Amino acid sequence: MSRRDALPSVERRARRIATRLGLHLMKAQKPDKRVLAHGGYMLRDAATMKIVFGDADYLFSASLDEVEAWLEAAEGAAEA
Repeated sequence: MSRRDALPSVERRARRIATRLGLHLMKAQKPDKRVLAHGGYMLRDAATMKIVFGDADYLFSASLDEVEAWLEAAEGAAEA
């Protein structure tokens, strides 16, 4: 695994993209069984404080890969 793909690097990259889009990347501080099994992240709108991604069945339900894919799609839509 390269440094580019290390978890802290991916988190920083996702935070930068989220900030450009006016979002906050949130990480579960006290994960429960469901969060540990799959997710751990969600995105919140900085202006309204409304959760925009990662609360499908429970809070912090999105994995970092899902968050990154969502952000890339949102960034592409914002550029178009």
